Amino acid sequence: MAARSAGNAARAMPARAEWRIAVGAETTSAVFEPALDSPTGTLFVCAHGAGGHMADRGLLAATERLRGRGVDVVRLNFLYREQGSNRPDPMPRLAGCIAAVAAHARREVAVERLLLGGRSMGGRVASMMAADGFACDGLLLLAYPLHPAGQPDKLRAAHLERIEVPVLCVNGTRDTLCRQDLMERAVRPLARWTMHWLEGADHSFHVLKRSGRTDGEVLDEMADAYAAWDFALRQRRTTSA
Repeated sequence: MAARSAGNAARAMPARAEWRIAVGAETTSAVFEPALDSPTGTLFVCAHGAGGHMADRGLLAATERLRGRGVDVVRLNFLYREQGSNRPDPMPRLAGCIAAVAAHARREVAVERLLLGGRSMGGRVASMMAADGFACDGLLLLAYPLHPAGQPDKLRAAHLERIEVPVLCVNGTRDTLCRQDLMERAVRPLARWTMHWLEGADHSFHVLKRSGRTDGEVLDEMADAYAAWDFALRQRRTTSA
């Protein structure tokens, strides 16, 4: 197994692993998958959306692209999904699940930088954790649900100004849960926030045939946006060191 950089030389990089993780008196499932190319020491704890699960096709496709950009990934099930329910848990229970998985990951693998986030609701939960001071190095939010579908007056943005880590948020311009003008207005004052728009993509990052490109190309754009954001952060850290 390949070793990490000098700072983590004592810890070898494990292969793919399936975990059972205690969340209080309950347990959930998570899967660790190492980077596919040139590991960067970044671990992304990626939570699914309200109607998804850790092995749904969209989440797998997105995380595979990120692994191709040097990111180690942990996918997890929220407790309600692990228990076969379709009804999302209350926010504290959702956040507790991500926190338990992140803590387990830190114990099991060498982590230089920890990103929290995920698709839709999973990303929203991570953003609220960061706003409340949960320790991480950044957020990667895929299809952030700014408001319920058809209810743009009910914004989920009040906590965003309290986030003190860098954020990359990727949304489609056809996302019915994130009106572009409202999102731009909400994040414009936030210096730590980077917004990337996928032209023509919906909440699932799906594009219409008449757009002239494929869903796979949209995911490649998402991953390229992540790589550019990560490179800029590294350059900034090097300059300030």
